Amino acid sequence: MKIIYNSGIKESARKLRNNATKAEIRLWAYLKRKQLMGYDFHRQKPIANYIVDFFCNKLQLAIELDGYTHSFEKVFEKDERKEQELNESGITVLRYKDVDVMNNIEGVLEDIKGYIKKIENKHTP
Repeated sequence: MKIIYNSGIKESARKLRNNATKAEIRLWAYLKRKQLMGYDFHRQKPIANYIVDFFCNKLQLAIELDGYTHSFEKVFEKDERKEQELNESGITVLRYKDVDVMNNIEGVLEDIKGYIKKIENKHTP
């Protein structure tokens, strides 16, 4: 499936990369340079009209980190729309709270690895 790339939000993605949260920096340390099971992840990836925190094209997997503002009703509704549109495009979204990344990185990584193993098992004859 071809991912729709929106070059119009490229600059916004660059600003987000340069102003990453502590949780994003922490998780990125484990995702960059194909460290997680050999998969290539990108951060602050523009897709359609959205920017996802982390994205692996081969897995069609977006990882989103939610800080405290994501509990606000308007932000929560925006997240739901974003996730629904990404799902309709064939992209799976895994969502984690910032606090979980900061306090339980091992658990977050195990959850991501578990998802990847499920995908790999589906594609193994």
